[in-house]
Amino acid sequence: MTRSQPLPPPELSDIIKLSDIGGMAIKGQIVADENQRRALAKRFDLPSIEAITADYRLEANEEKIIFTGTIHSELHQSCAISGQPFPVHVDEPFNIIFVEKTDTPPGEEEIELESEDCDTIEYEAAQIDLGEAVAQTLYLALDPYPRGPDANSIAEKKGLKSEEEAGPFGALAALKAGLGENKPS
Repeated sequence: MTRSQPLPPPELSDIIKLSDIGGMAIKGQIVADENQRRALAKRFDLPSIEAITADYRLEANEEKIIFTGTIHSELHQSCAISGQPFPVHVDEPFNIIFVEKTDTPPGEEEIELESEDCDTIEYEAAQIDLGEAVAQTLYLALDPYPRGPDANSIAEKKGLKSEEEAGPFGALAALKAGLGENKPS
């Protein structure tokens, strides 16, 4: 039997104890320092992250903790076509619900989700990590297939199809054009 290695600590951690929240809403800001930004850039396979801030509101009720706000970030992504880094500006609103982790295996209980419950994170040990929630939200806001400003011209030089030509409608247009050429006169 092998022992699993403990997970490394999150790069951007801001732990809040539930006892510190109380009954009042808390407003705050998370600002990543240079070491945190560098570590997150490595984790997310980004050339660089110049800035990450999150303005937030945190409020607890009997069953859940509501974490809302906006992430602002300046970073560089690598173009999927050229591999060259290009600047990206992110302004991403978030609405995260923290709920206590239960021992009930998934699928055992029926859960009805509402629109505000779509981004749900479980917590344990009566504490939540706002920084890790911000980091995950930033990652989800990134374009998974980023195209830099010169992507189209580079793709054309390499003989790659454009997004429109490569997609299902491009294939349909090519088929339709091919059928049109074979019509009897």
